[in-house]
Amino acid sequence: MDKGEQFLERNPKRDKVQMVPQHISDKKGLVAVDVTWGEIQTIQAADGIRTVGEREVIKQLQNGLPVIDVRAPGTRNGIRIAGTKAIPISDIVDRIDELNRSKPTIFFCNGPQCPQSQKAIHMLLKAGYPAEKMWYYRGGMHDWMTLGLPVVEDNE
Repeated sequence: MDKGEQFLERNPKRDKVQMVPQHISDKKGLVAVDVTWGEIQTIQAADGIRTVGEREVIKQLQNGLPVIDVRAPGTRNGIRIAGTKAIPISDIVDRIDELNRSKPTIFFCNGPQCPQSQKAIHMLLKAGYPAEKMWYYRGGMHDWMTLGLPVVEDNE
């Protein structure tokens, strides 16, 4: 094994993956995380797209600005970040008119191992949506939950 390969080796994928961290019911403040699914995503979704962190997401939500959850329904595990709007990746181009081109919009999915938000951003770019109005929250649900930030039930 060369030096570069030692940094790429990951735990083998489990048969039943858990994309979203799970609260441990009898241990307040602890979550279980499955590190075996997905592929590690780049820090920048595409040229001209700003990558943001939790503080920017919180500020966006506090200001009533759009934060879009592009996760496919089967990958949400029944939870979401409060104040976000769900537009699944499969519908993102068809529902492009629901996006506000006058304000920056943050897009997210399940986190650094999940390709859904990057793919959605690329789909929107191809459809003519302006890059300067899209921000990418790479941390997604994974980082949001492991930082202890609140989530709510997702009935969609």
